[in-house]
Amino acid sequence: MKSMHSVQDIRDHLRALGANALHEQRVLRLWAQAKAQDSGRRPLASFMPTAVREALPALTQTLTGLATLREQHPGQDGSARLLVGLQDGQTVESVLLPRDGLCVSSQVGCAVGCVFCMTGREGLIRQVGSAEIVAQVALARTLRPVKKVVFMGMGEPAHNLDAVMEAIDLLGTVGNIGHKNLVFSTVGDARVFERLPQGRVKPALALSLHTTRADLRAQLLPRAPRFDPQDLVEAGEVYARATGYPIQYQWALIEGVNDSAEEIEGIVRLLKGKYALMNMIPYNAVPDLPFARPSWERAAEIARTLHQRGVLTKLRQSAGQDVDGGCGQLRARDVVQREQRVHIHPRVTAPAV
Repeated sequence: MKSMHSVQDIRDHLRALGANALHEQRVLRLWAQAKAQDSGRRPLASFMPTAVREALPALTQTLTGLATLREQHPGQDGSARLLVGLQDGQTVESVLLPRDGLCVSSQVGCAVGCVFCMTGREGLIRQVGSAEIVAQVALARTLRPVKKVVFMGMGEPAHNLDAVMEAIDLLGTVGNIGHKNLVFSTVGDARVFERLPQGRVKPALALSLHTTRADLRAQLLPRAPRFDPQDLVEAGEVYARATGYPIQYQWALIEGVNDSAEEIEGIVRLLKGKYALMNMIPYNAVPDLPFARPSWERAAEIARTLHQRGVLTKLRQSAGQDVDGGCGQLRARDVVQREQRVHIHPRVTAPAV
């Protein structure tokens, strides 16, 4: 069976077998919701073409193999960080979040190169197909209910826009995820503000702000589009008003970097009166990176000040701090371990004759 990295690949395969649109939607719905293909009141033979019905076991095996659980690390906060294996041997990370949420990855690696992120250190390795994204959700649903999906894992969704939009369309229709519970997180890219309003499913939008200073943002996000923070907020406000969902601004709070009184004033200037929510997330420390997490008391003080000054602010506890919570750490550790195994047990080749 040919590889099925995209949802369209699955549709094409089913159509070649004689499936119509209703048959396709049924197969995709049951897969995305992690239900057996023979579940339901009516027997398959009563409505499914024979060729499609006979192909379902092999198709189910293929779809299950798109994302397999390599490791699971439960956190004390109710989260669980998952190392997910893809068919070509690459790995990505998903995170089961408290209150039935799931964070998924859209790329293996990332090209943005945020200096405080482990994922950005290895650059972009490859794109994750739309079917592989949905497969992360299907896999998670075999472990617990999933009612919210956030695209905040490995990768920059704007750099894999077609695949992410195709996955969002499926998840927001037959995948049974509410549109405002699909959260597209980006450092900011003009294409996002053009494409997202055109989709049948319009997700909520999370914008990685991290600083109100254009010069500091260029240092922290060296390969992100040169969006001035004020321009980014203005573009976000247009989307928020059009969809009716407040923009979620993400702020990784790093001690001595973006926790100053100057930054607090900048946030108030940019966000007061906007249809917005500030998610302030104390930095999840990553080994070998020169950044520190501020004290919880300092983070709470900043959040309280912003809230009092008219900026709706939620202080978020980073999920899974006790289980290598910084995004990319599980994958990085897995890569190192595999390299060590290869070094210890080198491949033996036959001698030349």
